[in-house]
Amino acid sequence: MKFDRYYISAEIKKNLAQLGFNRPTDIQFKAIPSILNDEDVLAIAQTGTGKTAAFAIPVIDKIHRMKSSSRSYGIKCIVMVPTRELALQIGEVFKSLSRHTKVKTFTLHGGVEQDGQISRLQDGIDVLIATPGRMFDLINQEVIRLGAVNTLVLDEADHMLDLGFIEDIRYIKKMLTQRHQTLFFSATLNDGIRKLAYSQVKSAAIRIQISPKDPVSKNVSHFVSYVEMDDKRFFLENFIRENPESRIIVFVRTRVRAERVARAMERAGINSLAIHGEKDQQQRTESMQQFRDGVCNILIATDVSARGIDVPDVNYVINYDLPEKCENYVHRVGRTGRGVKRGTAISLCSQEERELLTEIEAFLNKPIEVMKAGKTGYAQAAEAPGVDAPEKAKESLRALVAEHDAWLNRSGAKKRKPKKSKKQKQITGKQP
Repeated sequence: MKFDRYYISAEIKKNLAQLGFNRPTDIQFKAIPSILNDEDVLAIAQTGTGKTAAFAIPVIDKIHRMKSSSRSYGIKCIVMVPTRELALQIGEVFKSLSRHTKVKTFTLHGGVEQDGQISRLQDGIDVLIATPGRMFDLINQEVIRLGAVNTLVLDEADHMLDLGFIEDIRYIKKMLTQRHQTLFFSATLNDGIRKLAYSQVKSAAIRIQISPKDPVSKNVSHFVSYVEMDDKRFFLENFIRENPESRIIVFVRTRVRAERVARAMERAGINSLAIHGEKDQQQRTESMQQFRDGVCNILIATDVSARGIDVPDVNYVINYDLPEKCENYVHRVGRTGRGVKRGTAISLCSQEERELLTEIEAFLNKPIEVMKAGKTGYAQAAEAPGVDAPEKAKESLRALVAEHDAWLNRSGAKKRKPKKSKKQKQITGKQP
């Protein structure tokens, strides 16, 4: 069934056609009718299967049909999300789908000045996409009023609950004075979080699960390659050189490692961007825009951004470090193979990460296919820089790495850090 046969507004059908969306995905096909019918929905579907549009299309349609003019008389829908990147991503989807309609949308998050946001809210909006922190600040300042809200969407709801936002969710639900619809969307949902989720929707809520036995999208081919911690940077450099035109996201465990890997690539003459929680919102937004525009094809990110990166043409995801939370594996590899496109994810597993790999495979209910990586391939990267490297990188790459590590050790000596336990050393490793 094509979108042009759905009972939705002509303006939304026009937007869908312009975006190249002709047929609904499985989650859209199952969720849209129930949401249009004002039913509570608890939906679990793989990353990259179109969950955002599954609730955005019916929410926009209902508000558009209800309004007689473009003037807004109070927020009708709140979409709560756990991170700024995800808020911005969802905001773009709502903006694209609400063109030519009477629906006004706005994205609210921290990291920027409040004044401009307050001014925009006072102009009147219909859909608010927000992170909890900034939203509750403005609720307490009485800038945001919830009296007209009739739809509450919790997106990446498992992450919201896992981060401890359950009390915030309960609080805002108590503040919704009129009967409202709750839409609960996520890519993963473990048993503990599932009970909390069920407590937030009506007992008659529609429960939708798409491919629950395999949380990784069928469009993603994912592999594991056994590479020791000290060799990972050389594997990554060699892989990037072998795929010079590809768009690649590299996931690391911490912000410190993100910066270290970015510097290691810079020394090898490879341009990359790094985003993590310590960068301010403007820096993160600019880096994401450069990555989307193809100004730079290599993005190094921590898990804070795993759920908020929606770039349709990512060719590869490299798990430079295995994630400590199994659910994050699904969200990381889901950054490729978006929509109908195919993608590949490769996880680099060192000896000290074998236990993490075992936990991830147990979560997936199956082993990850092993991709053998001959050391001779990436060892060459350790011996000599690429042809296109700048003049200052013409020396042996190993010498540069040693020099860089010596500098790190000197810096660390100035600012003494507490000693790590043996277990922590095994997890983090000495080098990226």
